[in-house]
Amino acid sequence: MSAPALEISGLNAWYGESHILHGVNFTVQKGEVITLLGRNGAGRTTTLRAILGLTGSRTGSVRIHGTEAIDMPTYKIAHLGIGYCPEERGIFASLSCEENLLLPPPVGALGGGMSLSEIYEMFPNLLERRHSPGTRLSGGEQQMLAVARILRTGANLLLLDEISEGLAPVIVQALGRMIKTLKSKGYTIIMVEQNFRFAAPLADRFYVMEHGQIVEHFAATELKEKQSVLNELLGV
Repeated sequence: MSAPALEISGLNAWYGESHILHGVNFTVQKGEVITLLGRNGAGRTTTLRAILGLTGSRTGSVRIHGTEAIDMPTYKIAHLGIGYCPEERGIFASLSCEENLLLPPPVGALGGGMSLSEIYEMFPNLLERRHSPGTRLSGGEQQMLAVARILRTGANLLLLDEISEGLAPVIVQALGRMIKTLKSKGYTIIMVEQNFRFAAPLADRFYVMEHGQIVEHFAATELKEKQSVLNELLGV
C-alpha cells in the first residue's frame, strides 16, 4: 500500500513567541478531499502554512508522499508535489492572465502539470481574459487564476485557503465543479473553508480545529449526526 499523501503528527508551530499549533495530528490519503473547519483564529491557515514551512518555527512530523519534510526549506517541500493557494491569491498585477499561467516552474516527480489548453477547458473565463492584466480580472477570475497557476506546476497535493470567500454564487459553483473534476483526476485537496455550504458536498472528511488543535473529526457520511456538534463548535 502506498504512503498517504500527507501525514501530520504532533505538529507545533510558532509565529515569533506566539505558540499557535499545539500537537496537530491528521492523515490524508491520496485522492481525498479534506476540509479544515473552525472559527477565525483556530489555526487552520497556520496549519497549511506550517505544512510548507512558512511559519516562524515548527516541530513534529510532516510527511508528504512518505518523505519527512519538517526540516526542509519551503522550496524543497514544494518539489514534493505540493501547491498552495493562499487567501490573498498573489496574482502578478503587471502580467497578463496567460503570463501568470506561464510563470510557475514545474514541481514534483512528474514534471509539468496541466497544459494551457487543459486549463482553459476547465476555466473558460480565463481563456476569454487571457490577455487581460492581473489587475483587470474580477475577484472570481483572480481566484480561478490562482488555482489554475498551481495546476500548471504538476503539484498533486493542493492546499486551498478560503477559495470561495467573497465571491458571487455562480463563481463559487464553478469552483465546486473544479474541485469535483480535480478529485476525479486523482488530486488530493485540503481546503480551509468558512463557507460550510460550499465545503459540505465536496469533502470526504472534515477536521474541526479549535485553539490550534483538532477537536473533532468525522467522515462526510456522518455529517447529519454531527450537525449539533458542528453548530456548537462553529456556530453554523
